[in-house]
Amino acid sequence: MAWFKRTDKGIQTPTEEKKDTPKGLWYKTPSGKIIDTDELKKNLYVSPEDGYHVRIGSKEYFEIFFDDNKFKELDPKLSAKDPLKFEDTKKYPEKLKAAQKKTGLKDAVRTAVGKSMGKDLVVASMDFAFIGGSMGSVVGEKIARAIDYSIKNNIPFLMISKSGGARMQEASLSLMQLAKTSAKLAQLADAEIPYVSLCTDPTTGGTTASFAMLGDINIAEPNALIGFAGPRIVKDTTGKDLPEGFQRSEFLLEHGFLDAIFERKDLKKQINLYIDLIQNQPVRA
Repeated sequence: MAWFKRTDKGIQTPTEEKKDTPKGLWYKTPSGKIIDTDELKKNLYVSPEDGYHVRIGSKEYFEIFFDDNKFKELDPKLSAKDPLKFEDTKKYPEKLKAAQKKTGLKDAVRTAVGKSMGKDLVVASMDFAFIGGSMGSVVGEKIARAIDYSIKNNIPFLMISKSGGARMQEASLSLMQLAKTSAKLAQLADAEIPYVSLCTDPTTGGTTASFAMLGDINIAEPNALIGFAGPRIVKDTTGKDLPEGFQRSEFLLEHGFLDAIFERKDLKKQINLYIDLIQNQPVRA
């Protein structure tokens, strides 16, 4: 008799004793590679099988850049209002509350200051999980305040972009953030304080049209989607087939829109190297 045939009938196993694989134990990359989630976490959420960079948020980026994950968060309680009384499938305040409950975040960006390789660094990191990383008034205001903090304390500024574009529920108020953040970055440049822009997957819309492309150094993670309108919109508008890899970070590097692409494991060292070189300081080991 084959080993897989059951001889005893009516066997019942309590649910708590079943040995089913827990949900989320494995992660499948777009290329079909499967990796243990614990191993993925240890590898900074990069698949060792094919180098695929899984999307992560501010929590994980702060762990990467800040020494011993120690930092002071700036303006942690800032949250959006609804001056336009916007309503689509649901009212804007309801959508905000749902996103806050789901993600544990106040909005689509977190800002913080802490030591990175022993020196102070201000980091603003966007979270795509919060309404697609859409840029509203809070996102613009928090970035502006983080830049002010950098200027006041003479600390380099790192912006980690991950966004689907402007937040439609805030209409023109959202679009105003492009000008506001760009003006603040001009003040940062006047103060001769380094600004490094890191584009991650995806960086699109108003973020690309403003702060994401204004760095002293513009870098990206591998295979990140970076552009204003997405490839589908561009193709539908032009009616033409797009080049292979269009709007991916490697394509942008080849066409001069980026200065470099670094794997996640190298980001902390390389960004701090750029800062040391820009400031004409001894290079940290």
